[in-house]
Parts: sequence; C-alpha cells; structure tokens
Amino acid sequence: MCEVWWARPVDPDTAPGLVGLLDDAERARLPRFRLPADRARYLAAHALTRIVLAGAVGAAPAELRFDRSCRCGEQHGKPTLPGGPGFSLTHAGDLVGVAVHDGPVGLDVEHARPLADLAAMAAHVSSPDETVADDSAFFTLWTRKEALLKATGEGLSAPMSAITLGPTGVLAWTGAAAPTGPVWLRDLRPAAGYPAAVAGLGPGPVAVRESDGDAVLRSPTP
Repeated sequence: MCEVWWARPVDPDTAPGLVGLLDDAERARLPRFRLPADRARYLAAHALTRIVLAGAVGAAPAELRFDRSCRCGEQHGKPTLPGGPGFSLTHAGDLVGVAVHDGPVGLDVEHARPLADLAAMAAHVSSPDETVADDSAFFTLWTRKEALLKATGEGLSAPMSAITLGPTGVLAWTGAAAPTGPVWLRDLRPAAGYPAAVAGLGPGPVAVRESDGDAVLRSPTP
C-alpha cells in the first residue's frame, strides 16, 4: 500500500505549532523564501511529512532526524528517514502532497496552466517516440516522469526524454539513471487543474490510498 496525503499551504505566522515541529535546518530555511506563498507551501509540506512519518514509526514529529546527505558530502540532498519507510513530498500552487511507501517512492503534482511555448517544453520532456498534443498532455507526462525520477533518487538531474511512456506505464528507459528492475506508476487527480502521479521501484500494481492532509495538520499528534 502507498499512502498519499494532500493538503493546502499554511501561513507560518498562523501556525507556530507546526513551525515548532521543524528541525533547525528546516526552520532556518523557511524565512529564506521571499514569497509568502512559498513559505506556506514549504511549511505545510514539511510539517505534514513529519506528522505522517511519525505515525508510521511511532515517534514524535519533532524528534525525527532526517539524513540529507548529498553526493558532495554536504547535508542538502534528498532527505531520507533512517530506519523508516520511503517518502516523497511535492507542492504546486495551492496544494502540497506527501507519499509514504515501504519502498522507494516519488510523488509529483503540477498546477496546469497555458504554456507560452508548448513545442519547446514538449521537446524537453518527451522522448523521440512520444507526442504531446496539448497543454493537458504535457502536464500529465511531466508529473508521471518526475514521479519516476524522484523514485530513483535522481530527480530532475536526469533527463525526462530518456523515458518513454505508454498507456500501461514505462515502455523504455535509457541512460545511467534507468532502474534495473520493474517500476510502477499511477495517475492521481487531487483537485481540479492539478494533475499528479505517484511512482515507485518494484513490481506493481500497488494500491494507492489518498487521504485528507488538512485534517492531519489541524491535529499534529501521531
């Protein structure tokens, strides 16, 4: 089972209790976001992550210690929870999400909008065997591929064009970032105008359950 929670951004000035759940690194980063909307998304995503993971491992949210080791040796890489499940967080527009799974997992959501240069964006995302017909198709393709790349741990450092998708999932994946085993992929629609996808490494299909993250943030006790 893969669990996904969706929530709205939260203004840090109105939620000191949620800010208190963050660790020193997270609290230091929070005010560095210039726009209030970015601060609200960051707080909601990271507080929600702490609360749902705390419930999974039986700890207090503020006590969780993440490993953020990067390939360069510094603590600014993708966070993992030693001894805990895999997780992935995402945010766009008025929505944040967290996915938790017992294996590597990636979650992505995008706020669909008109694109000024669809052809150029599609060339960046699609493989030679894929066609992007319109803006809606572009954002669906983007969320699927970013979820897959997050699951591998590569994120957008690896090219999306190396992945070819079909109606049932991945048809081909080339390059150094390609996983050696099976992958699974699910489309999600958490809200109107917000295409999303969740993916993981391992055999599928995997059941996905979506839950109300707003309720979790209102009662931050695992």
